[in-house]
Amino acid sequence: MESNPLNREYYVFNSISCFHMCPGSICIKANAQSCGECIQVAESCGWCSDEVSFLSSGESKSARCDDLQSLKDRQCPEDKIENPRGAIVIDKDTPVTNRKKDSKEKLKPEEITQIQPQKLTLTLRSGEPQTFSLKFKRAEDYPIDLYYLMDLSFSMKDDLENVKNLGTDLMAEMEKITTDFRIGFGSFVEKTVMPYISTTPARLINPCTGNQNCTSPFSYKNVLKLTDKGDEFNRLVSQQQISGNLDSPEGGFDAIMQVAVCEEQIGWRNVTRLLVFSTDAGFHFAGDGKLGGIVLPNDGKCHLENNMYTMSHYYDYPSIAHLVQKLSDHNIQTIFAVTDDFQPVYKELQNLIPKSAVGTLSSNSSNVIKLIIDAYNSLSSEVILENSRLPEGLSITYKSICKNGVEGTGENGRKCSNISIGDEVSFQISVESQKCPSHGKSEVIKIKPLGFTEEVEVVLKFICDCECSAEGELNSQRCHEGNGTFECGACKCNAGRIGRLCECSKDEVRTEDLDANCRKDNGTDICSNNGDCVCGTCECKKRENPKEVYSGTYCECDNFNCDRSNNKLCGGHGVCECRKCICDANYTGSACDCSLDHSTCLAKNGQICNGRGTCECGICKCTDAKFQGPTCELCPTCPGVCAEHKDCVQCRAFDAGEKKETCERDCSYFQLITVKDSSKLPQPTDQIFPLTHCKERDANDCWFYFTYAIRNSTKEVYVVEKLECPPGPDIIPIVAGVVAGIVLIGLALLLIWKLLMIIHDRREFAKFEKEKMNAKWDTGENPIYKSAVTTVVNPKYEGK
Repeated sequence: MESNPLNREYYVFNSISCFHMCPGSICIKANAQSCGECIQVAESCGWCSDEVSFLSSGESKSARCDDLQSLKDRQCPEDKIENPRGAIVIDKDTPVTNRKKDSKEKLKPEEITQIQPQKLTLTLRSGEPQTFSLKFKRAEDYPIDLYYLMDLSFSMKDDLENVKNLGTDLMAEMEKITTDFRIGFGSFVEKTVMPYISTTPARLINPCTGNQNCTSPFSYKNVLKLTDKGDEFNRLVSQQQISGNLDSPEGGFDAIMQVAVCEEQIGWRNVTRLLVFSTDAGFHFAGDGKLGGIVLPNDGKCHLENNMYTMSHYYDYPSIAHLVQKLSDHNIQTIFAVTDDFQPVYKELQNLIPKSAVGTLSSNSSNVIKLIIDAYNSLSSEVILENSRLPEGLSITYKSICKNGVEGTGENGRKCSNISIGDEVSFQISVESQKCPSHGKSEVIKIKPLGFTEEVEVVLKFICDCECSAEGELNSQRCHEGNGTFECGACKCNAGRIGRLCECSKDEVRTEDLDANCRKDNGTDICSNNGDCVCGTCECKKRENPKEVYSGTYCECDNFNCDRSNNKLCGGHGVCECRKCICDANYTGSACDCSLDHSTCLAKNGQICNGRGTCECGICKCTDAKFQGPTCELCPTCPGVCAEHKDCVQCRAFDAGEKKETCERDCSYFQLITVKDSSKLPQPTDQIFPLTHCKERDANDCWFYFTYAIRNSTKEVYVVEKLECPPGPDIIPIVAGVVAGIVLIGLALLLIWKLLMIIHDRREFAKFEKEKMNAKWDTGENPIYKSAVTTVVNPKYEGK
């Protein structure tokens, strides 16, 4: 097979072009040596079987395995890309049964379908999930088998009385649910060895104390196999007697195991199977048998003789896990009818046993019918899917679409709740394989709803090789004297042979003669320390990142050791070829970090770097240090444009200002154009380049107007030829105003003085009036007048 170096160069370029955006290819990492190995790596992997021009110098045949897009990019013809896909074939797809309870048509249990489809064949490729839909519908009037398993230890004496009429009463209630109902009865006590029971002869005959008449102890007894005769149930149960034992826990697990596995003796049909377990005590489980010297684990097989469990003294109690397995295998749903004292214990047991329920039994079992109906409704309203053991490397996921469109994923994807009779739900089931099985190319798994006998058979077939391998040429001469099979465009070497063409034995891989062919320029490094010398040819090492590639006859080149800019290989503007950047158009430099595009240097006025610098690698280098910014437009220390050019405009246009004496030397850098008035000045909307309008004032407080702009590197100033000076003051109005102001101020002062005097006089007059009113003397008499008459009285005169 000849190599095409142009192909190799194309691949290197393409690899680098997606270096920063393509995900790493696990296909290359796998180092697959054949098409079969390649397609098992991942669903995205393909194998190029083109034997003519695909591989280049230094490439291993494992380079044929890559993601599909990479193979296309390397110009592998599409008809040469091996990429087999999985498929789904539905082998049996009987529709779910639709019928009403009152329908005249009576179907046999095996004629009723609740799950669809019933059989599928999945063809799986590693890493490619296959998803199919499974439909479940609860059929109306579905047959039910119910087996009542009762604890007959002495404490259940009053309960037995209430159960004696259970058969006919329960059948009457169940007729509301189904017209095909059967009922059976069994009882249990305990293992018939010490210390569970007393083994004295008298106690073996009557284990009860006092005058109580009890039957001999037993482990489990099948009293009545499943029947549709309720009166037969009542008759046989009425004949049962209470027994007794010594310890509190009972041997109920032995009884449950026998009920589950003895299908023929119990009479189970392939219908809904209910087991009602009634007790007022706890339970023994695996390991407890050691107390009685029983060490053999329960074998999970049927040991009923004459409807009696005969191996209770030989096998230990079953473990909970063993019990769960058997109940599930035989599709039995368990209802624990226990007294209130043992509710917590059996609630925990319910959590371990799928499709089980716990009901509170009254002290005398008077509520047992209601308990059974409620528990059945609870169990039947939920569907839970389970699958058989999966082959190694296989995974399965569920998604439920339940009532009212409610979806569930993860563990909730296996189940739907609150399902009524006639409701239809569906499940999306995805099966994915990670590898081919070691023992064969097909497997079978089964999926079923817990507690139901119907199941879906899924046949799994695995794609472990490519179609082209069937056309392989055994011991082909194209594989170095027949040392391999030529298939899918490459040699698949026989045991002990290696090399692209199987040309070497493993014992010859590192001989000195062959190594000499792998040294560049007779140097000391084999394959430039970047590869292995295989049969005198360098096979370059693979990097952890599959887009990083060693190449060349001596693996002397790579595509990841080029200069970087901004932490990007070749600045992100080129490709790395043999440790040298090949830049894209408009880029140059060792790291392709120098742009030849000047568009980034254009200022708002359309000039390169605003006329104040040069554009180097797409970045402005300002010639004057005071200018800054991407396009040299910013000058934090500069005055404004108007203030900067004010003095030069003033000296050149009006022969005045601070630069009048140096005007010719300092102010000849712009072209001056005069206009008659400000309306003639250029406007921003009239120009294709930015300009600035300025209004400045001179020493005489006169205003002058001008514009400043840069057109094609020429600085232009338009200025209004006349100054705008303010008019002089009018003296007469000013003097008149001052005199009038003085007169007005004088009048105002006189008026204020007059007002103050009036206020003062009024206050004095009011004060006088007040004092006048407060005078004490009479105004009709002279206060200083004295009378001239003097009256003298004789003190001795007595009036005689």
